[in-house]
Amino acid sequence: MADRVEIFDTTLRDGEQSPGASMNVHEKLEMARQLERLGVDIIEAGFPIASEQEFQGVRKIAETVRAPRIAALARSVPKDIERAAAALEPAERPVLHTFIATSDIHLEHKLRMSREQVLGAVAEAVGLAKRLVGRVEFSAEDATRSDLDFLVEVAKTALAAGADVINLPDTVGYTTPVEIERMFAYVIEKTPGADQAVFSSHNHNDLGLAVANALAAVRGGARQVECTVNGIGERAGNTSLEELVMAMRTRHDVYPYTTGIVSEEINNSSRLLSNITGLVIPYNKPVVGRNAFAHEAGIHQHGMIANKATYEIMTPESVGRARSELVLGKHSGRHGLARRCADMGFDLSETELTQLYGKFIELADRKKEVFEDDLRVLIASMRDESFETYRLRQLRVSGSDPAMALVKLSRGGAEFVETATGDGPVHSACMAIERITGVVGTLTEFSVRAATPGKDALGEAHVTVEFDGRPTTGTGGSTDIVEAAVQAYVNALNKFLALQSTREDAAAAAQGT
Repeated sequence: MADRVEIFDTTLRDGEQSPGASMNVHEKLEMARQLERLGVDIIEAGFPIASEQEFQGVRKIAETVRAPRIAALARSVPKDIERAAAALEPAERPVLHTFIATSDIHLEHKLRMSREQVLGAVAEAVGLAKRLVGRVEFSAEDATRSDLDFLVEVAKTALAAGADVINLPDTVGYTTPVEIERMFAYVIEKTPGADQAVFSSHNHNDLGLAVANALAAVRGGARQVECTVNGIGERAGNTSLEELVMAMRTRHDVYPYTTGIVSEEINNSSRLLSNITGLVIPYNKPVVGRNAFAHEAGIHQHGMIANKATYEIMTPESVGRARSELVLGKHSGRHGLARRCADMGFDLSETELTQLYGKFIELADRKKEVFEDDLRVLIASMRDESFETYRLRQLRVSGSDPAMALVKLSRGGAEFVETATGDGPVHSACMAIERITGVVGTLTEFSVRAATPGKDALGEAHVTVEFDGRPTTGTGGSTDIVEAAVQAYVNALNKFLALQSTREDAAAAAQGT
């Protein structure tokens, strides 16, 4: 029987640290539910000490998501560990993940600690974590640039203090497959009690080797891999979950390992994350990119007609991609819409379905064919209803130099109308929104893409807006790209206002008011 490799998904923690990929509590929960459907073993939900919003996000996931283990990250200091344990309290199977650097370059320049002091910190941190939470993972940050014999001492100390998982990360994406396989094999062989623990690999993609290094680490003895959907993460990203899983499945003759991943949910997971973060999936991205199963060259098309296996080493259906994504038209009913959304992994309440159906009918009247990605954009536009402050009710723009915009927003039962002029229709609309809300934002990034084929395609807009120096992302969708952009701006504004409200509540609570 093939060895089982556990998938530790850190999309909501390390992945969210990717510039522009920050998520609010509601978005994190939505993504966590999809990760549960995907079949990941562990969800690292966040870094609770970082902020009140981060704490609440971890706690909400711990309360709601039951099948996977829920992990929270903490530095090897008591206040971090205690905060993480508090966030994990509602979890059915919590994991407290604590870390400290072990490479000499980090010890000298960042920690300013000796090796003996680090070993003491490991013992203290893991011991405290184990007293608070039943399962503890310890990570030796920058392990791949650490002395191997010192890594053995660190692993031995962590295990003696109660660690269940030892993670040896390639924090800066520096290592190579040969080196990381050797590192895992050496540390596992030399560490007493290693057979009673799970060894884990966490790799960054700075040299484009994250997936290759993760596979090599498994061959060296790792039985847990830490990865992210679409490979998002700091700098060049992390090990791509979909690439890792499909490599082991497609080349099982070379990598005879199994996972619990439901591969048919890979596409839904990838698309949902892209919609939430606004990070567009590169067309040539393996497994999930638009061109991953496209065949344009004549010789390739001829081979595909004769036998699909000539140019496809896996099928699009195996990762949840249908060859035709046409799903619904304006004559489709609520039942058909609900069923299609469920097939895509969205669990909608009756209220949400009613709201979506109204948006769907409006869109279906404007274009003949409604595709899966159209539905994803519509659902994304509903995502922030739980804390929505403003909604775009009407938009009229005219002229070009200068442009003029009339904007009507609603807030609760009240409606507000303003006009403004600007350099273009989007700029003038944003100026009108500033007049209504009193909140000044600077649009720093703006992109629009067609979510689906055709001249009547739904345009999906993604923006990054700076409010009080804090970059906030927003998403909007419409067949009118100006309207899509303005919806995205309002979406970003609502996120900022929600975060501001959370901070004010936390400050009031701290003062006892």
